[in-house]
Amino acid sequence: MHLRATFCSPWALAALTLATLVPAASGAGSLLTPEARREGAEALVWNAKLTCGTTEAGVTRYGMWEGRMYSRSPGEKDRHIFDVIGINTRQCARMSDPARGEGFRSLSREIMVYLDPVTGEVIDTWKNPWTGATVDVIHVANDPVNMRQPTFARMANGEPLKVSLRQYDDLLVSSSEVPLFYDNPLTGDYQDYVGGKYHAMEIFNTFYRAADFTDARKLRISDSRLVWQRISAWLPWMRMGDRPGLMIFNATGFSTFDRARIPPQLMKILETRYPEYLVPPPLDDPRPNATTWTVTRKWIDDRRASESPSNRKTP
Repeated sequence: MHLRATFCSPWALAALTLATLVPAASGAGSLLTPEARREGAEALVWNAKLTCGTTEAGVTRYGMWEGRMYSRSPGEKDRHIFDVIGINTRQCARMSDPARGEGFRSLSREIMVYLDPVTGEVIDTWKNPWTGATVDVIHVANDPVNMRQPTFARMANGEPLKVSLRQYDDLLVSSSEVPLFYDNPLTGDYQDYVGGKYHAMEIFNTFYRAADFTDARKLRISDSRLVWQRISAWLPWMRMGDRPGLMIFNATGFSTFDRARIPPQLMKILETRYPEYLVPPPLDDPRPNATTWTVTRKWIDDRRASESPSNRKTP
C-alpha cells in the first residue's frame, strides 16, 4: 500500500514556512527571500529541494548514473550494445517575478560516455554490427543543460505551485515521464546519419528521505537515489538512417554535494576528457541548451569543413 498525495499550500504532510528556515551556509545565498512568505512558497521550497537539493543559491550538486544500453531491432534478440556512465553538475540561481513571486532556475552541464560492455573501458570507435561500418563514437557532452523556464511560487496561470509525490513509509518518490516528439535537427544533408522525427521517452524515478522535506530547518537534503530509463531512436552517430529499431537505456544513480563521492572511473574521465564539467555553468548563463542532436550536428559540420577541398593542404 502506498500514499499518493499532491502537496500544495497548506501542506497535508507538514508545514514548511520560510520563517522556520535557518540561515544559509556561509558563502551561499538563499534561493528565497524572507518576503517570499506567501501562498505557494512552501511548494517552492519543496521544488527547490527536489531540483537543486537545497534552498541555497550557488551550491554545486552532482547527479551521477551508470547502466546499460540495449538495441531492439525487429526479428532479432535484444543486444547489450554499451554500458554508460554519466554526471550532471548543477547549481541554482534565485529568480523573481512581479506577478509570480520568488523562484529559482537550475543551471547545469552533463556528460555521458559509452563503455565497452565487456571491458568497461571508454570506446571512441565502434563497429556497427548491422552495417559493418566502423564509426566514431560521439559521447554526450551537453553544455549547458539549463532549466528553460524558472520555477516560481505561482504557475503561469496564476495558481499556486504544486508538488506531486508518492510516499512509501519514510521515502518520498518523484516520478515523471517525458515524451519527446519533434522535427529531427539532423534533416536534409544529414540523412546518412539519421532520418525522420525524433521520437523518445525519458522516465525518471527519484527517491528522497521524507525527513529532509518535512524538517523545514534542513536547507539541504541527503543523497537522493535515481532510476532512469530512456527509449529512443538509434543514436545519430551510429549512422543507422531509417533502419527500424530503437535503443533502451536503463540506469541507476545518486546525487550528492560531496565531490569526493564521484566514483574513481568517472572522475578520471572528467579530469582527462571533460575537466570543465566538474563545475556548473554560471548563475547568469544565457546560452541556449545543447543536446545530443545539436552536438552531433556541430561535429558533422566541423568534420565536413575539415575535409572540404579548400581546407586540404597542397602537396
